[in-house]
Amino acid sequence: MAKKTKLNQINQTHGKVENVSPPRTLDQIFGEDGNYKYGTLILEEYINYLNDLNKSDLQSHASKIGLVPIDNREILCSRLKKEFIKHVSGYNAQRPQDKKIKNAKTAKDILSEGR
Repeated sequence: MAKKTKLNQINQTHGKVENVSPPRTLDQIFGEDGNYKYGTLILEEYINYLNDLNKSDLQSHASKIGLVPIDNREILCSRLKKEFIKHVSGYNAQRPQDKKIKNAKTAKDILSEGR
């Protein structure tokens, strides 16, 4: 006769990934992870990439991204960083947190006056 396992000894998994944000674009639905435009989604790696570029390569990268290349390297790098952060935030959108708001007693009294 086989032993019966107890319910608290059984482990189940549902296979759902909990930390993934819901897709916001068609590209995300089809599996795009955001690396196509910049090659990475990590800011430090992108900053190192920008620092390694010479001025003409930096300007061609800016035009590829969609920015007007300017002569000042510092301003161009800061604009590229801002565009990169906007791009990454589109792929790493955070879910709104469900916060339980406790109404104060005075607020409840005010809301109940119309009854």
